[in-house]
Amino acid sequence: MTSQRALIVGAGHAGAQLAASLRQEGWTGEIVLIGEESALPYQRPPLSKGYLAGKSTLDELAIRSAKFYTEQGIQLLNAKVEAIDRSAGHLVLSTGDALPYDKLALCTGARPRRLSIPGADLVGVYYLRTAADVEMIREATSPGCRAVIIGGGYIGLETAASLRALGLEVTVLEATERVLERVTAPAVSAFFDRIHREEGVNIRTGALVEALSGDGRVREVFLSSGESIPTDLVIVGIGVEPNTELAAAAGLVVDNGVVIDDQTRTSDPDIVAAGDCASHDMARYGRRIRLESVPSAGEQAKVAAATVCGKSKMIAALPWFWSDQYDLKLQIVGLNTGYDEVVLSGDPTRDRDFTCFYLRAGELIAADCINRPRHFMFSKRVITQRLPIGRTELVLAGSV
Repeated sequence: MTSQRALIVGAGHAGAQLAASLRQEGWTGEIVLIGEESALPYQRPPLSKGYLAGKSTLDELAIRSAKFYTEQGIQLLNAKVEAIDRSAGHLVLSTGDALPYDKLALCTGARPRRLSIPGADLVGVYYLRTAADVEMIREATSPGCRAVIIGGGYIGLETAASLRALGLEVTVLEATERVLERVTAPAVSAFFDRIHREEGVNIRTGALVEALSGDGRVREVFLSSGESIPTDLVIVGIGVEPNTELAAAAGLVVDNGVVIDDQTRTSDPDIVAAGDCASHDMARYGRRIRLESVPSAGEQAKVAAATVCGKSKMIAALPWFWSDQYDLKLQIVGLNTGYDEVVLSGDPTRDRDFTCFYLRAGELIAADCINRPRHFMFSKRVITQRLPIGRTELVLAGSV
């Protein structure tokens, strides 16, 4: 392997982990980690949380130190990849240079879904995906500023909590009938709705945004109801789209992400993929899934490194996620798709800690645990091992 070169496109969580894992798996050739940002690879979840709230610096978010990459012989290349030439076995950079590879890993991540309404290109309309995005938002804010967040998902609610901590007046506009509608049960939505209102956030559901207007800079948000909301800035959090253009243009199979198997192999045996850009069949759920999750990105990256080194590892871990808002830590384990029953432990209408267990045909398939780490670990074990569990046991899970 000494004469071989592994290129990794994308320097987020998956890319950084894959580079480190290649060395751990015995890759002795070159490793080049290619990213479009000049900073060291950094953690992205804190961007909408502590970093936006000014509680952490970019240096503190670094996944690994500069010394680590140097000692491991991992080259960091700040460049944009324009194309993959599979027949020639090289990447084409925006500079026109060709970069040959023996093995290639795509960790291209995802990008924010863009608003497509009048006024979406006004100054003062922001998306939150990179450290540079956060820095622009922070420069535009000051205590008493009015911020409108379009989208009541996790990014929108985390951003709302951070902006409240900075002293802004915050309105969240959610098009559906409840926040987090796509990902949680009504009881969990109602809980976060209550918490944010208690913290001074104006939550508006069923709010369809039709246009933004202003004098070159955004000043108003117009709803389909005819109402207008004055604002000083707008932050859009309406989901993400996987960055699959490179893969698709190179002829790789793409289906809501770069299609990979359980060993992260794409339709080209010399190319693997991992992280937010990749989708794979999950036997547990009986369908192809693209996970937007740091733990999943890390696991896929470790599997990809093993695959590149000719070893056999499989993607197997249970998906899990987390969200920090105010003093609340939400830990999610499993996917609740297709649930037909929920069991609550605690009172979400009154408390600041509770768990929502999701069942399908009597089997525990997922859990949302708010400030209940013991429930999270308990649920992870039960779901992973598919242990039979009664409803009474779930209510009393903290003592099991």
